[in-house]
Amino acid sequence: NKLNKTKKSIAINEVSILRQSRQTASLEISSGAQKIIKKLVSDGILVSTPAGSTAYNLSINGPILSLNSKKLAITPISPFRPRRWKGKIISDKSTIKIKNLNVHKRPISSVADNKEVRNAKIINIKINKKIKFNLLYDRYSSLHKKIKIEQIRKEVSNKV
Repeated sequence: NKLNKTKKSIAINEVSILRQSRQTASLEISSGAQKIIKKLVSDGILVSTPAGSTAYNLSINGPILSLNSKKLAITPISPFRPRRWKGKIISDKSTIKIKNLNVHKRPISSVADNKEVRNAKIINIKINKKIKFNLLYDRYSSLHKKIKIEQIRKEVSNKV
């Protein structure tokens, strides 16, 4: 049955779950047996790794994670209900389950870095510790230093 296929993708920066129509997404988010949020009405949600936390995640006011934090950031995209929910930082050992609460009226797509799956019903996200890759960067400006600068900038702009 084509409607119940399972697809797997790899993301280094983030997985974004986005509304696919004019309707907002209606999502349930859990980590293991714990419900993080029973019903989030929003344009979507972003699950970001430390490497991706200074990119799309930062632009939607998500937290900046240090590279060795062993954390993932869950950040809502334009949350409508609960309006003030800012997201959550969780252990990278967690498996995050995002369920579309209204598949027919409120379709969603899931994008792992740049690979999109449309009409997603349930998205499971977990870190694969077996995959290793080399991170390339300018030797004169380390990623750790850039992250620290962004964290300081964010703290200063929040105080203004």
